[in-house]
Amino acid sequence: MSKDISSPAYFNELFAAEGASIGLQITELLHKEQSPYQNIEIYDTTHFGHLMVLDGCIMLTQRENFIYHEMMSHPALFSHPAPKKVVIIGGGDCGTLQEVLKHPEVEFALQVELDQRVTELSEQYFPELCENNNDPRADFYFGDGIRWIEDADEHSIDVIIVDSTDPVGPAEGLFSKEFYRNCHRALKPNGILVQQSESPIFHSDSIIKKMQRDLGASGFNETLVRTFPQPVYPSGWWSCTMGVKTEGKSTLSQKPLRPVSFKTRYYTQPLHEASTCLPAFMLTDQ
Repeated sequence: MSKDISSPAYFNELFAAEGASIGLQITELLHKEQSPYQNIEIYDTTHFGHLMVLDGCIMLTQRENFIYHEMMSHPALFSHPAPKKVVIIGGGDCGTLQEVLKHPEVEFALQVELDQRVTELSEQYFPELCENNNDPRADFYFGDGIRWIEDADEHSIDVIIVDSTDPVGPAEGLFSKEFYRNCHRALKPNGILVQQSESPIFHSDSIIKKMQRDLGASGFNETLVRTFPQPVYPSGWWSCTMGVKTEGKSTLSQKPLRPVSFKTRYYTQPLHEASTCLPAFMLTDQ
């Protein structure tokens, strides 16, 4: 499917509750379908390469996705002393998986994605994110991530990365205490859970601080929030929140535990620490 679009035309995502929007100039509709779970659209843009939209929400573009994918993976893996087994919940575009597999310490990485069509279309329209899909350490399970974690063996995972959509619809359960308790049970001692936690300017109280409280109530002894720019997400500013299953002395180092041995485009060792520096409004009433 290919459909030229009269220029200039924009795909606009509205954030009605915040009185804001983000728009990208598009030139062509490359693909559109209704999968069993969501509406999927792929556009070509004038400045951001290919654009993926799920149920009307911008998921990623070729120009800027590296920021999100690197910050969802490298800080957590460089904070763990031996991240041998990693499970990604969501992440159907495979960008986070690709970053995880750059770590030589990782022996096994499983991507648990509900919608197989997201991965199939990513292989077609975002092939640069799927270059490591045939890595012998990588495996794929297409199904419900909430159910998968419920059934996971106790103390079997080093790092869980929740690369999910917004906390509505099928993804809502990924932001619940029950899900966090199941993640805590599945993690090994000193295991790390990291989850995308939306916009600091829009969701500091409703999602980020609540997530920290819920992680603590679910057994995670330490939590840590990182922020980073995200040009095509609400407000252009994003976050991820980590929970650590510490036993005894803290294992959460503010500095990376190993040097970066591969090429990155956003993440650096100084950013590992700098990304944890939060503005005053995010520090109050935690």
